[in-house]
Amino acid sequence: MASYCLTVAKLRLALGTGARRFHVSAAFSARAKVSMSRFEPGSSINYERMHENITTVRRRLNRPLTLSEKIVYGHLDDPAGQEIDRGRTYLRLRPDRVAMQDATAQMAMLQFISSGLPKVAVPSTIHCDHLIEAQIGGPEDLQRAKEVNQEVYNFLATAAAKYGVGFWKPGSGIIHQIILENYAYPGVMLIGTDSHTPNGGGLGAICIGVGGADAVDVMAGIPWELKCPKVIGVKLTGALSGWTSPKDVILKVAGILTVKGGTGAIVEYHGPGVDSISCTGMATICNMGAEIGATTSVFPYNHRMRTYMEKTGRGEIASVADQFQDDLVPDKGCEYDQVIEINLSELKPHINGPFTPDLAHPVSEIGAIAKKSGWPLEVKVGLIGSCTNSSYEDMGRAASLAKQALDKGLKCKAQFTVTPGSEQIRATIERDGYAKILNDVGGIVLANACGPCIGQWDRKDVKKGEKNTIVTSFNRNFTARNDANPATHAFVTSPEIVTAMALAGTLDFNPETDFLTAPNGEKFKLEPPTGDELPSRDFDPGQDTYQHPPAESSSVRVDVSPSSNRLQLLEPFDSWHRKDLEDMRVLIKVKGKCTTDHISAAGPWLKFRGHLDNISNNLLIGAVNIENDAVNKVKNQLTGEYGGVPDVARHYKANGVNWVVVGDENYGEGSSREHAALEPRHLGGRAIIVKSFARIHETNLKKQGLLPLTFADPHDYDKIRPNDKISINGLKSLAPGKPLTAVIKHCDGSQESISLNHTFNETQIEWFQAGSALNRMKELM
Repeated sequence: MASYCLTVAKLRLALGTGARRFHVSAAFSARAKVSMSRFEPGSSINYERMHENITTVRRRLNRPLTLSEKIVYGHLDDPAGQEIDRGRTYLRLRPDRVAMQDATAQMAMLQFISSGLPKVAVPSTIHCDHLIEAQIGGPEDLQRAKEVNQEVYNFLATAAAKYGVGFWKPGSGIIHQIILENYAYPGVMLIGTDSHTPNGGGLGAICIGVGGADAVDVMAGIPWELKCPKVIGVKLTGALSGWTSPKDVILKVAGILTVKGGTGAIVEYHGPGVDSISCTGMATICNMGAEIGATTSVFPYNHRMRTYMEKTGRGEIASVADQFQDDLVPDKGCEYDQVIEINLSELKPHINGPFTPDLAHPVSEIGAIAKKSGWPLEVKVGLIGSCTNSSYEDMGRAASLAKQALDKGLKCKAQFTVTPGSEQIRATIERDGYAKILNDVGGIVLANACGPCIGQWDRKDVKKGEKNTIVTSFNRNFTARNDANPATHAFVTSPEIVTAMALAGTLDFNPETDFLTAPNGEKFKLEPPTGDELPSRDFDPGQDTYQHPPAESSSVRVDVSPSSNRLQLLEPFDSWHRKDLEDMRVLIKVKGKCTTDHISAAGPWLKFRGHLDNISNNLLIGAVNIENDAVNKVKNQLTGEYGGVPDVARHYKANGVNWVVVGDENYGEGSSREHAALEPRHLGGRAIIVKSFARIHETNLKKQGLLPLTFADPHDYDKIRPNDKISINGLKSLAPGKPLTAVIKHCDGSQESISLNHTFNETQIEWFQAGSALNRMKELM
């Protein structure tokens, strides 16, 4: 290695610094081939191709590039011919790999099976993390999940083996932590069927959350489409210290940009403050970028990333990344569409909520705000972990606070749960004593899984409807998300603040100024948390939970029983009948926030994610009907009776009546779950008409042959009544940028016309005409 480095240095002197990256890498291309991961020795990192693409695009655009642009444009299918205009054109991209979590992988793999293709075209993985319910503790809950979900796990394992997909068994950990530990690296483009896939941006990667149909495109070797993202720059100065953590950066940004402020943009962090944040801390910030609607978030390659890769057994990748470092940082003088500046030295601990992740408060003020707002002050449960905050550093900093309390004889006043991010994290914090400290202070260590963060929580301490407060280090806090109780006030903050508030048992505890009382009456303040960024010894990998796809899989059977209530093979959706859509009923006019949790609830419904007809029984059951302010209660316009939303939708479908949904701003924010698009399509929906969409959901609707439409004038939302009939005209001449017309027919015989916008491009119009993107793929095969 020493001789190689010496020769590289000589070559750089001979070639000149201006051309050093490309020419040196070319000179050593044969020796510099490095596997994308230890599990895929046959798939190599191709920085050379990315560099060539960047060079081509920079020459065409004749301007400095942001890091986001370098990685995205570095993966263009046609860098020489692709039209590039941030915020307007659609890019055709070649992502490097795909990752799927078990709840969304079921539908993704069912769609891939329907394609008829023999193997995936890019490295792909499935991760079992969503179907494990938190009840008692890690080992018991994991064993129960294996028994309850045996049919689904067997389907995913055999489908993975059949089609060349790596399979991470239940208990291995949360998808995003596994990706960070094994698959993410600077410059990689990864798409994942989970909205928090951007977590990988902490390693300088462009990782984007998508629906299953998008994943199928990439696994099939088809160029993947993405609207050319704008770039929001977040300049960080100063340095983190004391009680302030990486989580506070994104909590602050969420308060600035709100849940829709990042839509259509990549958030790119830069500036001298970046180097004060650990690699896993950067991942935390990128992870929760999903809560501002961002396409993804990313940090520039630096020494913190290099150290993390070396510690996780990927020193070779770090060495190659060093050679291409110019391609893994923004160009000097690059321009952002918007710039936010945050001085980390002045940033204070934050806590956001309740009911929305962008309602930001300094921890020092939350007590007074809660009292004024009538929010419960008693913290019933503190929960740390989740894909956002479950690193070794997170656990260590929480344990440092727990140790201080234990030294004073104090335990948590609130219930306290701990979710390790992966089997590697679990094994390492157990070896290093963190798990024992957190357990001794009153914590329950749950399985290496999503658990309460996604509603997989069999909560017993409060009744449904009982007003209460929980504090978490999770990423989302929508109504009823964590425990199915709409009266639960959930707040998101850092693991450190969660631990402090769990010890105090109250929301109005500010650890920077307030005192705790030991059992002997002694008053004491917690010292600011401390914790190693990475273990001093190597990580303990724990149990081996990975299943390699076999080299020969022709004998592998993938069975789906016709009588199963968990899995169901897919039938193609009907194609467009070449006519305008006439006299459609309004299934529901939604009032206010409508996330994918409102459209297709998780929690107990996760068990049906592989069975489209059964999962469709939760369609929009959480959405508020503007007619009566009720949930899951809409009027059947054919019978005059009120019923559940999915029941009325099924009745309309059985009677040949098409229907639409009318919604408000940022419709479909939250999870990437494509079931929120599959279900309305399955039950006879034709269009979703709203003020604005969240990015992933809008794409998912297009993929399934629905019409996602927005009011040209947002005030037209008020013109539609629940008992109206709606016709959409102009479909025969549907074209990019050309509005459609909706004719609203009121029950009093009057009618009015409004203009509806769309973002379809030519390819997406073909999806609509064929009935779905999958139908169109089959037509072209």
